[in-house]
Amino acid sequence: MQETELIDEYILAHIDPESDYLKRLYRDTHVKLLRPRMASGHLQGRLLKMLVCMARPKRILEIGTYTGYSTLCMAEGLGPDGRLYTFEINDEQEDFTRPWIEQSPCAGRIEFIIGDALELVPRMGLTFDFAFVDGDKRHYMDYYEMILPRLTPGGFIVADNTLWDGHVVEPSHRDAQTLGIMEFNDRIAADPRVEKVILPLRDGLTLIRKKE
Repeated sequence: MQETELIDEYILAHIDPESDYLKRLYRDTHVKLLRPRMASGHLQGRLLKMLVCMARPKRILEIGTYTGYSTLCMAEGLGPDGRLYTFEINDEQEDFTRPWIEQSPCAGRIEFIIGDALELVPRMGLTFDFAFVDGDKRHYMDYYEMILPRLTPGGFIVADNTLWDGHVVEPSHRDAQTLGIMEFNDRIAADPRVEKVILPLRDGLTLIRKKE
């Protein structure tokens, strides 16, 4: 067994457990879907819940629902009057994901929307206190520029996959998704409107705070 696997096991043994419902969802994701690695999983899910508990947002925007694992983790951290709007552009994902969301204990705090967030969010006329970005990597800058004006001062954006399997530092990887992540990272690093830090958690997680 590799040392990193031992460390991973140690970490998971020393953090809050995921619920039985989330365990079943994660297992079902691996059995029925082709890219189960896209699901957030235990460690990232507990971090997302903790961040929401700390930020205490009233409204959360999520771009990229996939199976709803991250959605349910963030919804756990919401207060009773909080609301989470999650967008999934792949309509073929709906048959798997919607039942898991609608049958969850957090269903009353979640609005699951099939469609392009870049088109639909501006029409909603809402502001958000917290956003989780895990959509098409080629459009990360588009998501960011759409979200930031609609984010309350002091609000947070959490962007997933910002180390992209290490491809961001490998000159041989210059596909559209890698270039999208690299552009996002470079421009966020230089943006004076926000504070930012990258966590080397799983595939890279960037925490961004809009300055007040």
